[in-house]
Amino acid sequence: MEIQRILFPQIGRCTECGLYFRLDRPDSGSQEKVRTQYVIGDQKIGFERRGKVWFDTYFNGLSIEKWTKYTIVKDVSLKLNISGRFKVSLINKEKIGTNISKKVLSEQILESEVPREFVLPYMDGSNRGMYTFELEALEDGSIFYGGAYAADVDEREIRTVKIGIGICTFKREAFIEKNLKIINEAVLENEASPLWGRMEVFIADNGKSLDIEKLQSDSIHIYPNRNLGGAGGFTRDMIEMMQNNAQYHLTHVLLMDDDVVIEPEALAKTYLVLSLIKEEYQDAFIGGAMLRIDQQYMQIEAGASWNGGALDSLKHNLDLRLCDACLYNETEEFSEFNAWWYCCFPIQIVREDNLPLPIFIRGDDLEYGLRNMKRLILMNGICVWHEPFENKYSSFLEYYIMRNQLIDNAFHCQWYGRRQVSRTMFKHCVQEIMFYRYKNVDLYLQGIRDFLKGPGWLMEQDGEALHKKVMSEGYRAQPLEELPMGFRYPIYEESLKENHTLKTRLSRNLSFNGIILRAKGDNIVSMAAVKTPQCYRKKRIMYYDESAKKAFVVERSFAKTVQYLLKTTKMLFTVSLKLSKAQEAYRREGLKLRTLEFWKGYLEI
Repeated sequence: MEIQRILFPQIGRCTECGLYFRLDRPDSGSQEKVRTQYVIGDQKIGFERRGKVWFDTYFNGLSIEKWTKYTIVKDVSLKLNISGRFKVSLINKEKIGTNISKKVLSEQILESEVPREFVLPYMDGSNRGMYTFELEALEDGSIFYGGAYAADVDEREIRTVKIGIGICTFKREAFIEKNLKIINEAVLENEASPLWGRMEVFIADNGKSLDIEKLQSDSIHIYPNRNLGGAGGFTRDMIEMMQNNAQYHLTHVLLMDDDVVIEPEALAKTYLVLSLIKEEYQDAFIGGAMLRIDQQYMQIEAGASWNGGALDSLKHNLDLRLCDACLYNETEEFSEFNAWWYCCFPIQIVREDNLPLPIFIRGDDLEYGLRNMKRLILMNGICVWHEPFENKYSSFLEYYIMRNQLIDNAFHCQWYGRRQVSRTMFKHCVQEIMFYRYKNVDLYLQGIRDFLKGPGWLMEQDGEALHKKVMSEGYRAQPLEELPMGFRYPIYEESLKENHTLKTRLSRNLSFNGIILRAKGDNIVSMAAVKTPQCYRKKRIMYYDESAKKAFVVERSFAKTVQYLLKTTKMLFTVSLKLSKAQEAYRREGLKLRTLEFWKGYLEI
C-alpha cells in the first residue's frame, strides 16, 4: 500500500524545488558542469554520469517516527521508477541536539534500459526521525520518473474513512474557484486518488456571492450563509455535516481557510494516516502547518499553545529548504490547538452541545481546540500556503482581540484574573496611544465592556449588525491619492530599518515617546508592523499597507493622549469591579452559546 508519493514542484501550487529535492549543483563561479536537469512542470529528473539528487526534504522525506507511532505501519519500502543506471542509498536521518545523525541503511545498483519500477525495503532502521534516499547516476541519460513509499498492511486493518472539508468564505471567489479546481482534478474526478469517493466539500458562503450553479456538484455543497465571521461559517459547515451524515457517512471534519493554496497530496496523506491510525489515537486531531504564500519555503506555524493569550506559534520561521528544519519538525512539542487554516478531527466531536462559540473572528479555532483537542498529529508535507499575518491589518480587530481573549480564558484559563487583564490592557492601550491610533483604544476598551456584560448580551446580539458597527468605528485604509499626506516610498523604506540607541530609548521613556516634546516631521510606517520608535516626536503618521497599496493617516494630540490615558485608567477600575462576575457567568450560562438550538436561531437556519 502506497502511503506517500514522491512529489515534484508544480506551477500554480509550489515551485520551490528545495521543498522537494536538492540537486547536485556546482557553486556559483565553479567550472564544474551541471550533472542534473530538472524543468518545473516535468515529472522527472534527468542525469548525466555522477549527477546526484537528495530527497531529505519537506515533501519527500518520510516521517517514519510518526508513521510508526500513530499508525499500524511497520515495514516500509521505497518504490522507484527509473531508466539508466543508478546507485540508490536508503538513509535514516534524525536530529539529535544540534547535530544530524545520518545512517546509510543500504546501497544498491539499479539498472534498466527502459522505465522500470524497483522496490527497495528499508532494513535495520531505527524508526526515528526521517526515512529518505539519495540517487547517483552511473551513466549519462539516466532518468528518475518518480516513486512512492509503501507499507505492507493487512487490508482487514484499514479503517473506513470519509472526510468532509468545511470552508468558510466571504467574497473570495477567485480562491474558491482555484481550490475547487485543484480538488476536482486531484480527488473528486480522479479515480486513481486514494481519496476518490472518500470526500465531500461543504462551503458556507458568508458573502452570498458564489456561482452555485457553476461550482456545486454531487460532492460540493454550497450554503448561502449570514455573515457571522469564520465562527459562523465554519459552524454552518459542521451543522450541515452533522445533520446530514446519514446521507454522507462522514468520519472526519477538515476545516480549511478559503484564501489558501493547497497541495492535494496533503489531503491524501491526511486520509491515509486516518485510514491506518492505531486504536488509541482515533480521537487525535491532524493539523496542517502554515507556510508563507510569498516565500513558499518559510513555515509560519505548526501547532500552537495558548498560554492564556501569550500565544506561542510553534516552529515559527523555519526555512524548510534545510534538512535540519525538516528534522526539527519531526520533534513533537506541547501544543493546545491548531488553527483552522487546516485542521482535521473526528466528526463525533461535532455534537448538538459541542459547537464553536459565536465570537465572529479571532479565537474560535483556539477555543474549540482547547475544549476538544487531546492530541495533535503534525507531519511534514501536510500544509497550506497562506498570506502571512504581518501583511494583514484591520483596525476593527482591536475590538475582537481582547473581548474574545477574555471569553476564551473564562472557559479555559481560570487563573487569568484582574491582575493579568489589567496588565495586558494597560500595556496595549498605552502602545496604541503612542501610535496616535486613538480609535483603536476605543475599540479595544469597547470589547472589554461588552465582555463584562456577560453571555446574555452576546446571545441577544445580531452579530452581522454588530460587526458592521465595529468596522465603521475603526480606521479605514484609503487609496494613497486620497490622503492628506503625500506618500514617499524612501521614507517608508527607511522606517523599516530604524535602529534606536540606549540614549534615544531613555529619551522616549522619559517623554512618553516624545508627546511632551515639540513634534519633528512626519513618518510613513508599516500598518501591521509599526514600532514605537518610528512614532517618536512625529506630528503625523501614515500607516501603509504594502500589499493593498493603501494607507490611513493619524495625527498626534496631547489632549487626546491625556483623554485616552484617563479612559484606560477608568477601565482598570471597572475591570476590578466586574471581571469575576462576568467570567463566572460565561462558565455557567455561556454553555448555551455552543448548542445547536442557539446556532439555528443565530444563523437563521
